[in-house]
Amino acid sequence: MTNRSTGNRATRVTQAAPSGQEAAPASSAHARHGDAVDAILAQWHRERPDLDVSPMGVIGRLKRCAALVQQQLDATFATFDMSGWEFDMLATLRRSGAPYRLAPTALFSTLMVTSGTMTHRLQRLEARGWIARVPNPDDARSTLVQLTDAGFALIERAVEAHVANEHRMLAPLPDATLSDIEAGLSAWLRVLETGK
Repeated sequence: MTNRSTGNRATRVTQAAPSGQEAAPASSAHARHGDAVDAILAQWHRERPDLDVSPMGVIGRLKRCAALVQQQLDATFATFDMSGWEFDMLATLRRSGAPYRLAPTALFSTLMVTSGTMTHRLQRLEARGWIARVPNPDDARSTLVQLTDAGFALIERAVEAHVANEHRMLAPLPDATLSDIEAGLSAWLRVLETGK
């Protein structure tokens, strides 16, 4: 593995091990307490000892954690006969506060989907009786998306189960670890969102 104290980690290349010599193995700590990403890193260290693949450790673990977390979130949503995107849309309307309605443009910008995708999803939620499109009192040419009584009752129950599920997933980690993870992800998210 390369020396992390010098150079650009994303592009730095180290010297390959001399012919006949083996590249340095993964650390003994990884060997004893490894996860799935450690095995991937070890393979790349073996196959391409000239590359600094350390970013894979961060991004690979983030992607794997996200996939495993999403599986557990989806299992909770399924108990309410809803998908993840349905939960997200109802939750966005609920947390906006009374009267629990937003413009479609506010919804698709918050949820990071296209207007075409949003239109399809609104039609589905409307068909299920969870939202209604109502006239915009400030602009007669447009409509707002509003939670129905059924949608409000559903998201009230679902968000309680969702938060309990999140607490359960994070419970094994010490508070200090959770604080470090949150701070690190927040800093990185700001960089990705702003480009600086």
